Amino acid sequence: MSEKVSAFLLVYMGLFPIINPIGGAPIFLGLTRHCTDEQRHSLARRVAINGFFLMLGSLIVGSHVLEFFGITLPIVHIAGGLVVTAFGWKLLQAGPEGVDSHEVATTGRPPGPQDAFYPFTLPLTVGPGAISVAIALGTQRPRAANL
Repeated sequence: MSEKVSAFLLVYMGLFPIINPIGGAPIFLGLTRHCTDEQRHSLARRVAINGFFLMLGSLIVGSHVLEFFGITLPIVHIAGGLVVTAFGWKLLQAGPEGVDSHEVATTGRPPGPQDAFYPFTLPLTVGPGAISVAIALGTQRPRAANL
């Protein structure tokens, strides 16, 4: 197997379970239930583009940021695991009321294109756990591939 294929599979297998697009789809549909299909598709496209660039930036620049601040990779592993655990525990303890009703009640409007980055991209689709995995994967890439 070539190096590019194995690198792709490593990144895919590392990030897919953390980002979990299959599990996030019902949450996205629930949060956008007041939107038309066209608005929902446009918002999903913006979230996908934002998420791609956020993950790419974390993958490429994250290792340099860690090196600059003197943070080691085991610390990132532990912190990322704690963040994923805390988020999972928070989801398990969540009540039956939805985020959508709270957002519509506080802002007076359903989610729209201005919400594509926050809250849809950054905590819901690409959260701290996915960013820490991307940074960890970025530190393991060969030095010849560093930009």
